[in-house]
Amino acid sequence: MSGWLEGYVALVTGGGSGIGAAVAERFVAEGASVVVMGRDQDKLAAVVKSSTDPDRMHAVAGDVCSADDLAGAVAETIDRFARLDTLVPNAGMWDFQRQLTKLTADELSRSFDELFAVNVKGYLLAAHAAWPELVKTRGSIIMTLSNASFYVNGGGPVYTASKHACLGLMRELAYELAPKVRVNGVACGGMNTDLRGPASLDLADRSIATAFAKRGSDAPPPPIPLHDSSTDPRDFTGSYVLLASREQSGPITGQAISVDGGMGVRGFRSDAGGNHL
Repeated sequence: MSGWLEGYVALVTGGGSGIGAAVAERFVAEGASVVVMGRDQDKLAAVVKSSTDPDRMHAVAGDVCSADDLAGAVAETIDRFARLDTLVPNAGMWDFQRQLTKLTADELSRSFDELFAVNVKGYLLAAHAAWPELVKTRGSIIMTLSNASFYVNGGGPVYTASKHACLGLMRELAYELAPKVRVNGVACGGMNTDLRGPASLDLADRSIATAFAKRGSDAPPPPIPLHDSSTDPRDFTGSYVLLASREQSGPITGQAISVDGGMGVRGFRSDAGGNHL
């Protein structure tokens, strides 16, 4: 590891599993102290316990849809580590590519409200809670985006709309918080994580990791140039370290680093999504 984040303090939402937990542990390895926030206290405790330096990681249970919970997480970060340099809004859910034509009007309405509350409002509320402390340290915000922030069919219409919204939010906040706070994003491709779906679609207990497990070793590779690249979330964390470091990315704001296996230069194979209609 490079030690690029020596002395930094970060707050990571959705830190109980997946890319959030991986980023938190990578930040610790790079010298940072990290507060992980999530709804499941047991998962958070397991992340802290498994850390290479548990004394530099702290768990705070809370809901990213609650402004009070996020304000509390920021306050606890300051109380525990005295400062905040980096906010990583990361908590999210996926819609498992539920197409418009496969949803009832009621399912569409309820899943939109639930998914946007986490994926978009959760990011906005986190930024609102953290910006005063980030101004003090000339810190940064790094949003977990997605290939669906740029391209279609990385999810259904609800998820894709939410991730496009996050891309716009990242750019708007990069303007509004400059020159004191940098705001960037990491647009991840498919990862083998415990990402869940909305309860309104009966997907709260379904994990994307199950789909990866079903693929098997003989499954055809995904249609991307780096089709043999890793899906381990730990291998996606380098861009977060780069963007967090003032010394390495001080002039960078309003940008999204795509870590998607080259999807942007290849795209998907299907000619039309409605051929079945």
